Amino acid sequence: MLVLTRSDVEELLDLNELEHALARAHAELSSGSVSMPPRIAAWANEKGLLGAMPAYLPSAGLGCKLVTLFPGNTDRPTHQAAIMLFDPDTGTPIALMDGTYVTEARTAGAAALAARLLAREDATVLAILGTGAQARAHAHAFAGVRDWSEIRIAGRDYGKAQALADEVGASAAASFEDAVRGADVVAATTHSPEPVVRREWLSPGTHVSSVGATQSGGEVDPAIVADATLVVETLAALAPPPAGASELAGLDESAVHAELGELVSGARPGRTTPVETTLYKSVGVAVQDLAAAALVLAAARERGAGLTIELEEIHA
Repeated sequence: MLVLTRSDVEELLDLNELEHALARAHAELSSGSVSMPPRIAAWANEKGLLGAMPAYLPSAGLGCKLVTLFPGNTDRPTHQAAIMLFDPDTGTPIALMDGTYVTEARTAGAAALAARLLAREDATVLAILGTGAQARAHAHAFAGVRDWSEIRIAGRDYGKAQALADEVGASAAASFEDAVRGADVVAATTHSPEPVVRREWLSPGTHVSSVGATQSGGEVDPAIVADATLVVETLAALAPPPAGASELAGLDESAVHAELGELVSGARPGRTTPVETTLYKSVGVAVQDLAAAALVLAAARERGAGLTIELEEIHA
């Protein structure tokens, strides 16, 4: 079995290829050719949770991510994960790799894919809400989605917003509202249990992306959810957490315009008018992890990277 550390994964994962792999994965998911049960989770004394995300994806194989979410972490990532891959023909474990970086990269990559399909073609102003790992990943993933004339970073701590803005070549906004007003694309990446993006702040035709996860409330104004053209990764997003999004709990399938994979395949249209508000609400799904992990594994085999260990002897 091949073992790959975070530094291995960061070196091996081709972010340019990742968006294409995510597009393939979502097209397969929406076509019905994927086996992916809803995410389950165990709580650890209400401080955080351990989630399990298994899936089989024809283009990427068989695997499972174990991921923890501890929102109170300040000295380490709030999301930490490991991904295990198995031979889909025999069930033999073939790779164990860091999943923390994969989670950061694939979440931002899928959001960038959705923005490419849903944002107005003339969008030039991007607002990123949050100052953590996902905000940083979004700044890189969204770089080529449109020709941005301005990128704004906002957070609860202005100093952190300024530091991230300096790092990624953006400007720091004084507040969430200042960042959102006048923006063409708004990417929310927080753990906030209350809205950081409100309906009255949005200009006509804004695309909103939200990847923040909480067990109650959420970072998106309910008025945006009610008014927007809603796109999700899968209809499981309508279930209560941990499988679904707290902002979408209680909605029925008629509230969803399309799954992301349906936009990729052309089965459903994306934006149809220049003035409609579009919303991509992400919960994160296992096929995204598998798509990224398969790229890492292929690159590792090609370059001879990682450490090979033997869990057990296989006797014929």
